[in-house]
Amino acid sequence: MIRDPLFIVILLLAIEILVLYFSEHPRYRSFFKFLPSVFWIYFLPMVASSVGLIDPKSPIYQTVTSNLLPASLFLLLICVDLKAIVKLGRLALLMFFIGNVGIMVGIIVVFFLFEGIVGKEFWSGFGALSASWMGGSANMIAVKEALGTPDAVFLPMVVVDTIVPFVWMGMLVAVSSFQKQIDQWNHAQKGALDDISHRLEGLSIQQKKIFSLPVTVFIFCLGLVMSFAGQWLAKFFPVVKDMLSTFAWTIIIVSSLGLLFSLTRLKQLESYGSTRVGYFFLFFVLTTIGAKANISNLGSSVILIGAGFLVVFIHSAVVLLAAKILRAPVFLAAVSIQANIGGVASAPIVAEIYRPGLAAVGLLMAILGNIVGTYFGIITSQVCLWISRM
Repeated sequence: MIRDPLFIVILLLAIEILVLYFSEHPRYRSFFKFLPSVFWIYFLPMVASSVGLIDPKSPIYQTVTSNLLPASLFLLLICVDLKAIVKLGRLALLMFFIGNVGIMVGIIVVFFLFEGIVGKEFWSGFGALSASWMGGSANMIAVKEALGTPDAVFLPMVVVDTIVPFVWMGMLVAVSSFQKQIDQWNHAQKGALDDISHRLEGLSIQQKKIFSLPVTVFIFCLGLVMSFAGQWLAKFFPVVKDMLSTFAWTIIIVSSLGLLFSLTRLKQLESYGSTRVGYFFLFFVLTTIGAKANISNLGSSVILIGAGFLVVFIHSAVVLLAAKILRAPVFLAAVSIQANIGGVASAPIVAEIYRPGLAAVGLLMAILGNIVGTYFGIITSQVCLWISRM
């Protein structure tokens, strides 16, 4: 068994780099369609620790998480274009936030129903899942660490987060063939999508990447400096047992700083790959989380997958009801659902399938999810905690 922290770090980095390489290689890309790279980055270290290749209790895991997770969140949020998100308009933003409400309601109701089956300790797992389904992987990991979610609880949630959105996306794509009929039944506002298209005219969702070694080094250092600053500031905030730990405050502070600095010239670092560096940090944190887990904890996944589908069903029902009341096009309902559940990777795809040329709507909604996912995930977690104590 490998116990030396340096060799553990080297092995985990090798796993991350190899998975990312093969997932982006044209020949092997199709292999990652059902089980994406994020899943393998978590799963392979878990297998390595389960078979005794690496020490599952090494202190290096916590060191990596404590320092790199806040750094990754800051780097992922400084590239947010708040002005572009505002351009989505009132109706699109309203549909997105109603989607958030749908996830929160779904998570809370389903945890209440399944608590007696899966156990009270799963309150934090459902909270972490809510953060993912209102934001993305970064939000899920942030809430997981902020709440101190046990690895035995988190692992089944990763499986749910991998399978349910993929299946539900297929269903959304299938419904796209009937959007004209649904909009007629819904009496959808005519011209709503044309108005959004006009608002986003000229907006580019792709930025040219410029590689510069000095700037890349600066990005690495900036992320770490902001991580240390967040950890230092968090010491001055009150700790609330089972609700807000010092690390939870670190996550909140660093996320807020990232949004604040996105209004400055630091946002231009996205052109130099700040997001890629942020995800590299995040995925490395994910390898350390996987290394602490055990494959035997997969036992409750089947039940939780069913719970996950029920959450998404409730969420979708809330969104569709809102679309009916607001007379919103089914395009906005579908994109809101996928932006919440699927995130940045898949929301633009669904948007483009429903309305060619409006992929930017899906992307901007998903980015908005990355902004609010951590905050709303922590709130949802606290309601689940309250339920677990009833």
